[in-house]
Amino acid sequence: MLAIFLKTVPFFALIGLGYGAARIRFFPEAATAALTKFVFYFALSAMLFRFSASLSISAIFDARLAAAYLAGTLAVYLVATGVAFLRRQDLQTAAIEAQTASIGNTGFLGLPMLALLLGEAAVAPIILMLSIDLIVFASLLVILVTVAREGRMSLGIFATIGAGLVKNPMIVSIVAGLAVSSSGQSLPTVVDEFVTLLGNAATPCALFAIGASLASKSAERLAVSGWLSFAKLVLHPLFVAGGVYLLFPVPPFQAAVAVATAALPVAGNVYMLAQHYGIAPQRVSAAILISTAFSILTVSTVIALVNP
Repeated sequence: MLAIFLKTVPFFALIGLGYGAARIRFFPEAATAALTKFVFYFALSAMLFRFSASLSISAIFDARLAAAYLAGTLAVYLVATGVAFLRRQDLQTAAIEAQTASIGNTGFLGLPMLALLLGEAAVAPIILMLSIDLIVFASLLVILVTVAREGRMSLGIFATIGAGLVKNPMIVSIVAGLAVSSSGQSLPTVVDEFVTLLGNAATPCALFAIGASLASKSAERLAVSGWLSFAKLVLHPLFVAGGVYLLFPVPPFQAAVAVATAALPVAGNVYMLAQHYGIAPQRVSAAILISTAFSILTVSTVIALVNP
């Protein structure tokens, strides 16, 4: 376990560097926003495109792994929703809390870190789980919030969901990469070198941006945020483990990648959604801060436990 922990230290050290730089205002919020945009629209998109262009759809999509991860994530989603209702929260607040408890930082942290820690063979299952998060659970949040506010379903909801997916650069990059892969053509050398160079910037820039963004997060409503962090760091990997080892058993390596991915801290885009809809952004902000801080220990522990 110590060896794995030491391998994760540089990743979290970069997060800490970004946090410190933003905390002392050497790296202002405007710079953090610009760096995040660069990672999201360019560097991470290039990384996803390059990985996807070297993989086939059959290599990424595994029905049992998808079902196992979906079942485990849905389980923690329902638990978080139930706890919110027990606390007499309304539907839209319960939905954002469930999103906080079940959606990890797979794009910015998980893909670059787990690909290095577990090897490039981990990329295909990570892309599958990232796609499930972006397509299934992000869409579910839009549906629940819209129903809570309008009191009904409408065709406009699906138009909104579709537009959001088309505009998401991670989805676009994966689809574009798979289109290249399906064509049977390899990327021209100059294009491959370009996307490799750009994609290599994703890891350090994404980690630094995560840390810098945490500096603006506040640790308010600690009881609720602490519970959501516990659900994300402990319950989510536990439920996904039940899915990949018991409910829909998959090969040991795939299972390890799924559980490690589920152990990631709360995703930053959950805060963006909470802020966009005006639903409990403070508790989501605090959960991101708390879960990221504790994930320094929990992620390495989970990887040590499940890595075959």
